[in-house]
Amino acid sequence: MQTMKTLASPAPRPVTLLGLPPLIALCLAATWLVWGSTYLAIKFALLSFPPFLQMGTRFLAAGALLMVWMRWRGALWPDRAHWCNALVIGTLMLGGGIGGTAYAELTVGSGLVVAFIAVVPLMIAALNLLWGVRPRALETAGIVVGLAGVLMLTQGAGFQASTAGLSAIALACTSWSLGSVLSQRTLPLAPGAMGFASEMLCGGAVLMAMSALHGEAPVWPPQPVALIAWLYLVVFGSLIAFNAYMLLLARAPAALASSYTLVNPVIAMLLGVAIAGEQVTYFEWIAVGVVLAGVLLLLWRRAR
Repeated sequence: MQTMKTLASPAPRPVTLLGLPPLIALCLAATWLVWGSTYLAIKFALLSFPPFLQMGTRFLAAGALLMVWMRWRGALWPDRAHWCNALVIGTLMLGGGIGGTAYAELTVGSGLVVAFIAVVPLMIAALNLLWGVRPRALETAGIVVGLAGVLMLTQGAGFQASTAGLSAIALACTSWSLGSVLSQRTLPLAPGAMGFASEMLCGGAVLMAMSALHGEAPVWPPQPVALIAWLYLVVFGSLIAFNAYMLLLARAPAALASSYTLVNPVIAMLLGVAIAGEQVTYFEWIAVGVVLAGVLLLLWRRAR
């Protein structure tokens, strides 16, 4: 009598985005899809919440929730030096960067705004020259191509119609890039998520001060779509996607973590056209393609 042996076949591996581990794939999807949609959410929230007030309340709420959660898990309070660093970084990245972005969206379509923001990795690479970090030939080519694309973008109908919007987004990108470099080089935050919570609280306080100086006041009662958009920015934009990005930085290659800069402009522009009825010319689509080509060149060697 022949003995039959049953061989257990291995369980199939779960199918994930790009063949990555499930957690990394989920974090990557969050930075791609959620961050790509937040610019349209800002546009809708502006219906009832002025730009600096909107961003200030958003980051104060998100920072407070994150800090309470981290304290409950036993994390230590940031020390005095960490709070001072958080104030500087929060002022630059959130006050200037995010606040300027929201202000630009008062007069410029959300898709064009995020397309301009794609230049941030190029600006960070350029600022690192001050610390002696010189880009390689391929990275230099990426900087040149990306900046050429941004120059093309500024000549399109969207930015030509709003000098204030162009100035605001240019200042926002410069401020965000400088804050990013300083946080890496000379002004470290508190370890882990507690550092990001302190940054959001400090940046939120600066944004509220900017709101008061501008005499901003919300439309009350707020429109339902504006309130939903604000809640979406707090929960998904600030808490989920931001922490997903930090997890990617800790567990994935830097080029993969930075890939949102390639995907967000496309998603934001498609959502702006499909949902908000924004107008994007063929010339502006070409300019966006040139910007993204520059970012791809910049990230190519890091990915290798």
